[in-house]
Amino acid sequence: MDTGCALPELARHSAGFAIDISHYQDKVIWDSLMVLQDAKGHTTRDLTRSRHAWPVKYAFIKASEGESMVDPDFAQYWEDAGRSRIRRGAYHFFRSSKDPLKQAENFISAVGELTWRDLPPVLDVETMHKGCTKEELNAKVLIWLKTIEEHYKRKPIIYASDSYFRDILSREISENYPVWVAHYGVERPLAEDWAMWQFSEKAVVHGVDGKIDLSVVNTQL
Repeated sequence: MDTGCALPELARHSAGFAIDISHYQDKVIWDSLMVLQDAKGHTTRDLTRSRHAWPVKYAFIKASEGESMVDPDFAQYWEDAGRSRIRRGAYHFFRSSKDPLKQAENFISAVGELTWRDLPPVLDVETMHKGCTKEELNAKVLIWLKTIEEHYKRKPIIYASDSYFRDILSREISENYPVWVAHYGVERPLAEDWAMWQFSEKAVVHGVDGKIDLSVVNTQL
């Protein structure tokens, strides 16, 4: 099935489109990445059906998870993206049950140094282990963010769902770090002052096999 998600009106007038990928994507043709829209307003991979086209400007690649896991395709995707016109970024999937300092060290080891063209690091926070309190989670997240900011001299982006920002993450985090909010099936996210909005996890993008997460950027990264 080639048809993907509907494009919200806000997405069509954004500062640019961003994808995020990991080893779950089998094939990426970096110089062909485009968001195509068909006559019904949905994303499509078929150039012959497209009515509008926008380049993918940003790609965030999963680098690491927890204290020791490194995405098996990260190094290749990172190298390939670096040779393309797209600006690349790396993200870490946070595990609340693991040591946040060791998680930051895992990310730094996987990514290495960043160039001036690379995007800020991203922390992906989606889960909270049984028995973990909101206070404990927020304290650990802040350790990761501050460690990465100190190392790279760049303020990381924090990614979470709209409900996670609203109900779990502290204002110290959401008001001091750029927000990348995931909120599907709406014309605009409920969260305010967001830098990025992931509006679908079921988009199709020309140049990538299968379904993919698609976001819009609301600011210069």
